Amino acid sequence: MIRFENLQKRYNRVEALRGVSLEVGTGELFAYLGPNGSGKTTTIKILTCLAVPSAGDAWLNGFHTGKQSLQAKRQCGVVPQNINLDNELTVRENLDLHGKLFQMGRKERAGRIAEILEYIELSDRIDSSVKTLSGGLKRRVMIARALMHSPRILFLDEPTVGLDPAIRRRIWSLVKNIQQSGTTIFLTTHYIEEAEFLADRVAFLDEGKIVALDTPQNLMHSMGEWALDTLGDGRMETLYFADRNEAQRHLSDSRAGFSLRRVNLEDVFIARTGRRVTP
Repeated sequence: MIRFENLQKRYNRVEALRGVSLEVGTGELFAYLGPNGSGKTTTIKILTCLAVPSAGDAWLNGFHTGKQSLQAKRQCGVVPQNINLDNELTVRENLDLHGKLFQMGRKERAGRIAEILEYIELSDRIDSSVKTLSGGLKRRVMIARALMHSPRILFLDEPTVGLDPAIRRRIWSLVKNIQQSGTTIFLTTHYIEEAEFLADRVAFLDEGKIVALDTPQNLMHSMGEWALDTLGDGRMETLYFADRNEAQRHLSDSRAGFSLRRVNLEDVFIARTGRRVTP
């Protein structure tokens, strides 16, 4: 459903992407992760026809993003990181305007608005002014807007940034329901646990290159099953072990402060990039 080959992008002397290739299957929820400046936003701009690559090609549902940009754009809905709804319009009016841009007829727009708001449990706010909504509700309206024209692909760029944990998890449930309807989802996020919970596969991008690509489970298993965080001399060190008994045997020789836990996806990210992801 999404394919790109040897994508390169240069901004003067800066290489934002350095020959990135990837395929995302129909109905897959794919997480694309990396530190700030790694090339995530540049990739999404190319895939959504907002930027032209310096080299390489990309396709959305078989349509070339350069040669068939109009058809490619119709395949996708985009939820950007920044809330860009029109605050002076109601929820209905925001969605209706989006439908008009995609040349949907009046009856089709009205039916789709009712359908999608029921789906995201916002029917009771259809005539509410957007400026009266909480941050979490605005995020849901943005997802509804992106789904108005029934896209085959949904791009989610930091969809839960700034939301509290309870609201984030509600958005997670909505995203999984969207995937189960058959929509292909391409997700970027700084919340590693979000990718660990949601994604079928994950790619780690660093300095314009993919440095790891697999399922979250396989990536974590490659590190071991247990992580031992030890604090000594003012520094924290993390060691990885195949089983809990092995980790505990190591502890018997140490007097430092420690924490024993399961390996998570952030461990893999730090090991592959040498950096943490910071929202």
